[in-house]
Amino acid sequence: MRVFVTGASGWIGSAVTDELVAHGHDVLGLARSDASAAALEKRNVTAHRGSLDDPDSLAAGAEAADAVIHLAFKHDFSDYAGAGRAERAAVQRMLDAMEGSGRPFLLASGLAHLTPGRSATEDDASPHCTADSVRGGSENLALSYADRGVRPVALRFAPTVHGTGDHGFVSVLADIARTRGAAGYIGDGSSRWAAVHVADAARLVRLALDAAPPGFRVHAAAEEGVPSRDIAAALGDFLGLPAVSVPPEEAAEHFGWISHFFGADQPASSARTRDLLGWTPTGPTLLDDIAAGAYK
Repeated sequence: MRVFVTGASGWIGSAVTDELVAHGHDVLGLARSDASAAALEKRNVTAHRGSLDDPDSLAAGAEAADAVIHLAFKHDFSDYAGAGRAERAAVQRMLDAMEGSGRPFLLASGLAHLTPGRSATEDDASPHCTADSVRGGSENLALSYADRGVRPVALRFAPTVHGTGDHGFVSVLADIARTRGAAGYIGDGSSRWAAVHVADAARLVRLALDAAPPGFRVHAAAEEGVPSRDIAAALGDFLGLPAVSVPPEEAAEHFGWISHFFGADQPASSARTRDLLGWTPTGPTLLDDIAAGAYK
């Protein structure tokens, strides 16, 4: 199968493209620059020049493939609403190009802030629907095309997709700990993050491409919820720093933009995903990766 992958040179995208190539798929990877294109070609991925700001290039990639895995996103927290609108426009253009084809369209989404205080399940619909909502409401937009001749699948990744080389949320927390001289958590540290190792996430994406039914919400969560105080303690142990509680009223000043995520209780179940797709995570846990030096 020829698969068009946006974000093919990113953290999750690199693992996904390697997984697809290893299982005999022909991958067409979106590349914004000559350097990205060259890096993809070295990994046996055909480069397709374009960007999220060029919807026509995305449509051309979608039309040239048997399936699309959309993993790219403009992580611009200074204009997150604008990034969401750009995301919606990109998704809309690719879906319109695929309408009536019956081809799979897998869309990266997230498990953050879905059902605060309880574990999100695959039955929980995203509350984000409009262009100005989180990620432009692109998950609901994509799933609506199940009635328009596309096989849309939502890929809901845990807040931390961890492993050596991860530059996401936990890496940010490690940098803050170094700067502050302590690994902090907010309040009593009972807020939880779902987590998954990047290799397990990549394998799950491949399984979803093969077998997830139209409209299914895949939950890439190997660990249902890791308490924030345990994350801080593990970072502190590795970095040789104390783990300390940060009062909620001081969290924004201490952690900056990530306080909004780190202080939220956002566990997630993947029971239906495992049953449907036969997915059994085998990678290290988040705390194992921290202890092993993934964020050194």
